[in-house]
Amino acid sequence: MATRRSARLSALAAAQPNDAAAPILPPPAPAPKSRKRKVSAEDEGEPAPSPATEPQLPPTPQKRKVSKKAAPPPATPTPAAAALLSSPAAQKKPKPAAVSRLADPTKTNAPLLSPQTSRVVSSSPIRPRDFEEGLSPSKPRALGRTKDADSTTTENMLEKACAHLIAVDPRMKPLIDKHPCRIFSPEGLAEQIDPFESLVSSIISQQVSGAAAKSIKAKFVALFDDDPAHDGEEEEEAKEDDPAEEGEPTPPTKRRFPTPSHVLAKDLPTLRTAGLSQRKAEYIHGLAAKFVSGELSASLLASAPYEELVAKLVAVRGLGLWTVEMFACFALKRMDVFSLGDLGVQRGMAAFVGRDVKKLKNGNGGQKKDKKWKYMSEAEMREISEMFRPYRSLFMWYMWRVEETDVSSME
Repeated sequence: MATRRSARLSALAAAQPNDAAAPILPPPAPAPKSRKRKVSAEDEGEPAPSPATEPQLPPTPQKRKVSKKAAPPPATPTPAAAALLSSPAAQKKPKPAAVSRLADPTKTNAPLLSPQTSRVVSSSPIRPRDFEEGLSPSKPRALGRTKDADSTTTENMLEKACAHLIAVDPRMKPLIDKHPCRIFSPEGLAEQIDPFESLVSSIISQQVSGAAAKSIKAKFVALFDDDPAHDGEEEEEAKEDDPAEEGEPTPPTKRRFPTPSHVLAKDLPTLRTAGLSQRKAEYIHGLAAKFVSGELSASLLASAPYEELVAKLVAVRGLGLWTVEMFACFALKRMDVFSLGDLGVQRGMAAFVGRDVKKLKNGNGGQKKDKKWKYMSEAEMREISEMFRPYRSLFMWYMWRVEETDVSSME
């Protein structure tokens, strides 16, 4: 019995520590403790999944932030803004802002750069929008003055010109709708033009291809890169003589085209190294002399009547009537220029009035071989163009494109 009792006691004594350890084990065994162990095991043994789960959280806020930042800038662009964004980016100088100025179809509408000082010369003053001369914006308009009177500006001149062309001949509407004209747009009229550079370029481009003319002009400008006075003397003088007013675009800090005095200082053999012929070098030299002497100037080209302008420029060697007409239209932005001797305008006008220009050229009993033969007589061209005054430049611009548009539906 004693041995049995001692065996039971020893069995109980051995069972008590196991029972005591058993209640201690269940507390760590619950889910929270087992989860902690699992997390620690994953952190130590499987590092790959944990970083994959952690970076997934940051990218989502980053994407949200990027989308929020990208949303405000793209405000819906207007057609005018889109045109500015699609402009060639090769120009290093920023384009001037389209400032509203008074405009006159019979005068120079482009702001001209004085070739010697880079001072901006304009035939029309800057005019705030909807601001009557001599009147406060808050005061009512004087009786008897219509809203259209004295209201042609660089902002609305193209619109008024297109309306005039359509009113004269409704067949102009499909042409105008298909071919927007940027030359006389507010942005085009804001571009500053150096008349000396434009005239030199017209001389260089005579009887050569466009690529060759561009190459020769680049070499011509490069001739003056070593001239220290060409690096900015004129800009300092311009800033002192005519500082920019508040709100006006900052003028370029460095000229890229030589001044007439710099060109005149070079001899003809040096100018010819740019690829110019002897005669073209003489023409450019003579043109520079006209600007240096004051016989030609930006002020004259901006304010002179058209007949006087043509007479002054045709008197310069190397500048024919057609070259002067193109200069007045595309550089000076004069709206009432018309070239009777331009073959493309003749052909376009013949097609515009409904004639078969191919039949005209191939027929006429061999008269096409005569250099004086034309698609339309000058008298007839003059009679038709007179109806489109004072916007004949725009009419001429569309005549170059008339064969690209079907106007027969409007007849």
